[in-house]
Amino acid sequence: MTQTTTDRPAGRASGAVVPVLAFAGIVVAVMQTLLVPVIKDLPQLLDTAPSNATWVLTSTLLSGAVATPIMGRLGDLFGKRRMLILSLAVMVVGALVSALTSDLLLMIAGRTLQGFAMGAIPLGIGLMRDMLPREKLGSAMALMSSSIGVGGGLALPAAALVAQHSDWHTLYYGAAGLGLLAIALTLLVVPESPMRAEGTFDLPGALGLSAGLVLFLLPITKGSDWGWASGTTLGLFAASAVVLLLWGVMELRLKAPLVDLRTTARPAVLFTNLASIMVGVSFYVVSLVLPQLLQLPKSTGYGLGQSMVVAGLLVAPLGLTMMFTAPVYARLSAKYGPKFTLILGLLIIAIGYGAGLGLMSAAWQSLVISVLLGAGIGLAYSSLPALIVGAVPASETGAANGLNTLMRSIGTSVSSAVIGMVLANTANTVGGVEIPTMHGFRVSFLIATGAVAVGLLLALFLPGRRPSGKPQLRASSEEDAALERAEQVLRGFRGLVLGADGSPVARAKVTLIDHRGRQAGATLSAEDGSYALTVPDRGSYVVTARATGHGPLASSANHTGDERPVDLDLSLPGETVSA
Repeated sequence: MTQTTTDRPAGRASGAVVPVLAFAGIVVAVMQTLLVPVIKDLPQLLDTAPSNATWVLTSTLLSGAVATPIMGRLGDLFGKRRMLILSLAVMVVGALVSALTSDLLLMIAGRTLQGFAMGAIPLGIGLMRDMLPREKLGSAMALMSSSIGVGGGLALPAAALVAQHSDWHTLYYGAAGLGLLAIALTLLVVPESPMRAEGTFDLPGALGLSAGLVLFLLPITKGSDWGWASGTTLGLFAASAVVLLLWGVMELRLKAPLVDLRTTARPAVLFTNLASIMVGVSFYVVSLVLPQLLQLPKSTGYGLGQSMVVAGLLVAPLGLTMMFTAPVYARLSAKYGPKFTLILGLLIIAIGYGAGLGLMSAAWQSLVISVLLGAGIGLAYSSLPALIVGAVPASETGAANGLNTLMRSIGTSVSSAVIGMVLANTANTVGGVEIPTMHGFRVSFLIATGAVAVGLLLALFLPGRRPSGKPQLRASSEEDAALERAEQVLRGFRGLVLGADGSPVARAKVTLIDHRGRQAGATLSAEDGSYALTVPDRGSYVVTARATGHGPLASSANHTGDERPVDLDLSLPGETVSA
C-alpha cells in the first residue's frame, strides 16, 4: 500500500523558490540543444564517422527518457529536493567529463550522465505542488513546465556564440558552471517537501521500463541510419512491444508500482499524455528547420545567409515568449481551466506553422514565426502539469509528471527522426554535400501542423473542468483561491482530530485510502485540529490519522458527493464512523 507521510510540516516557501526551480529546469534543458550549433562538425571534432557521432546526441536522449519517470518516483519516496540536487550533480559530472575529452566513448559517457538531469523538471513541479499556495501554483508550474523550451531556445544563440569564438569544449565548462550555480541556489533557497510515499522502490519495474524505452527509442533515433525496414529496426520495435507489455502486466500486480497504470489510464491523464507527444513533435520541428533555413547561403535561392549567432538570436524568441507566457496562462487557466488553455495553445501553434508556410523568404519572418510558436507552445506546455496534478494523488505527483515529461521527450524523438528523414530524402546534393530544400522545410511544417491537429483532437476528449468531482489546480487571485478552497471542502471529508482528553491535535498525519487500499489523499491537521481532504471519486474510503503520543486511528466512510463530516478521536483507535 502506498501512503503519504510527512516527516515535518512544510516550511513557508520563500518568493525565490519558483525562480530557482525554474532556473534549474532551464539549466537542464540547455543540455538538450547545447550541441546543435556544432552538430555538423561532430565527426571531425571527434575523429569518427558521422553514424558514430550521432551517438553523442542519442545517448543524452535515451538516458533522459529513462531517468525522468524513475527520478520522479524516487523523489516521491525519498524527497524531491534531494533527488533534484542529485540530478543536477550527475549533470555537472557529465559536463566535466565531456569538457575534458575528445574521445568518442568518453564523450558518449559524459553525455549519458547529462541526460539523467531531465528528471529535474517533474521534481521541480512536484516541489511546487507540495509547497506553494494554490493561488501561486498555476503560474509557477507553467513556468517550470515551459523551462524545457525556454532552456532549449536560449541555449541556441549562447552556444552558437561560444562555438563560433571559442573552443567547443567551453560549452561544457559553461554547462557545469550553471549546474553548480543551480545546486547552490537550491540548497540555499528550496526547502525539502514533507510529502513522502511510503513503500519500497520498484527496481524490477524501473529495469523493465528502462529496457522497453531503450528498445523503443533506439530504432527511432537510428532508423535513418539502419534503414526503417531493416531487421534491426523492426526487431527492436517488436522487442520493445513485448518488454513494455510484460512490464505493464507486472506493474498492475504490484501494490507500489513505479508507474500506477490504473491512474495513468484515467482519461484526464491518458489524453494529456497523448497530447503531450504531439506538443513535443511540434516544438522540435521549428528547432530543426528555422536554424538551417537561416544559415543556408543565399546562393541556394531560398537560404537566408545568416551567421550561426544571428540565426540563434532570431530563434531565441521562441524560448523567451514561452517564458513570458506563464503569467498569461495563469490568468486564462484561472478563468477557463487548463483544458481551454491547452486547446488555445494548440490552435496558436497551428496558426504559427500555417503562417510559416508562406513566411520563409526573409530573416524577420523567422522572428514572427518564433514568437507565434513560442506563445502557442508556452500555453500548451504550461497546461500539461496542471492537468496531470489535478488528476493524481499527491504521493504520485513526481512519478506522474515524470511520465508526462517522458511523453514530451518521445514526441521530440519522433519529430527528430521523422523530420531528419524528410529533409534527407528531399535534399539536393551540391558538390558532394546534401543541402535541404525549401520543399523539405515546407513538408516539415505540414507534418508539425498535422501533429497539432491530432493533439487538438485528443485535447477535446479531456474531461471537463471538474472531472469526477475532483478540482483542477488553478492559479488566480487570493479571492478566487479562497473560493476554491471552500469548494473543495464540499467535495471531500473534513473534521477534527481529537486527543485522549478531547482536545484538538495539531499536525496529525491524516491519510485517505480508497477501496483498493491505495492512498488517495493526505494532509496535516491545522493548529485547531481541523483537516480537509478532497476525494477523486464517490465511494468507500478509510480515513487514518497518526500523531506523536497517540495511537493510530482508522475510520471508514462513504463519499456521495456532498460534505462528509468525519471527526477522528485518537483516544478511540479502531472507531468506525458511519457516513
